[in-house]
Amino acid sequence: MIQIAFDPIYMHPLPENHRFPMLKYDLIPRQLLHEGTCHEGHFFRPGSCAAEVVLATHDAAYFDKLLKQGLSPSEQRKIGFVQSPELIERELVITQGTIDIALHALKEGAALNVAGGTHHAFADRGEGFCLLNDMAVASNYLLGQKLCQRILIIDLDVHQGNGTAKLMENNPNVFTFSMHGGSNYPFHKEKSDLDIELANGTTSETYLALLHEYLPKVLASFQPDFAFYLAGVDILDTDKFGKLQVSLAACKQRDAFVFESLKQLGIPVAVALGGGYSPDIKVIVEAHCNTFRLAVELFD
Repeated sequence: MIQIAFDPIYMHPLPENHRFPMLKYDLIPRQLLHEGTCHEGHFFRPGSCAAEVVLATHDAAYFDKLLKQGLSPSEQRKIGFVQSPELIERELVITQGTIDIALHALKEGAALNVAGGTHHAFADRGEGFCLLNDMAVASNYLLGQKLCQRILIIDLDVHQGNGTAKLMENNPNVFTFSMHGGSNYPFHKEKSDLDIELANGTTSETYLALLHEYLPKVLASFQPDFAFYLAGVDILDTDKFGKLQVSLAACKQRDAFVFESLKQLGIPVAVALGGGYSPDIKVIVEAHCNTFRLAVELFD
């Protein structure tokens, strides 16, 4: 049975302008339970990631700042959150959730985190609402425990996973593949193993054609034995920041192609949600729920 990491502490104190996008972390599980796609047995609450696991990826001085509320005002502005003990605890739970779903995916073929995809976090700093890089930490954990040998990170958020790219740039056992808006945040891009930059206004047809062209090539050449998938829905034409013209139906087709490609090759996949900033929360929830529906249909 597919396992889904979910933690209700998402409702930590936040500035008013950040509360709306956080609602999805509560509404997605509620919708999946309401419609019968999932039941209570699918969900589990992760614990807090251990310091030694975090420190295999992040610098000790930076992690100490997080724990001791020592971020400067400038560092907090770059992250976009005001520091608090609750915020740090949530990041540790998200990170452990991604590790846990990776372990479940090794057994069940797929697992998902109702959060995660914090791909703008670097070893020594956070950016873009990301403090710890959950997929980088989880990748290093899997490799360190010798649970897999070749990890593919498929990052289809509209924003480049700059932190992930930098953290993994010298790791031959991790391949970073990012399809993202070329003129979108972050404005200074790092170098992934493969970057596909999308022009503003990229249509559903062009987006899917590029994914169908490049993902099979990466799978054939790198031959991963595990995959992380960052399934951001900020590619939607309704998104406030995405600048693309990808429909809700095409976003679902994207997820289906990723899942089917990995399943055909027997590659386990751990999924995190990434971004989504459409003005209508129902659109965000529906797009993310499609990812879960497809995973349950294909793997459960």
